[in-house]
Amino acid sequence: MQTFTLEGEFIPMIQLLKALNWVEHGGMAQRVVEDGLVMYNGAVDLRKRLKVRKGDTVEFDGQKVKIV
Repeated sequence: MQTFTLEGEFIPMIQLLKALNWVEHGGMAQRVVEDGLVMYNGAVDLRKRLKVRKGDTVEFDGQKVKIV
């Protein structure tokens, strides 16, 4: 599992997916979230603007990241 160091209080889910280079662009990030392909703290979450915070985990396409 990789880690992502958060600089601030939170990062929106679609921005996190782009920052990790797990998707090519914002439109793709929105689609994978809407299609239920992203796991947030072990459960599917369809909110594109979800505020990911320290201590959270995100999974997509066999990859997992812990927010620190």
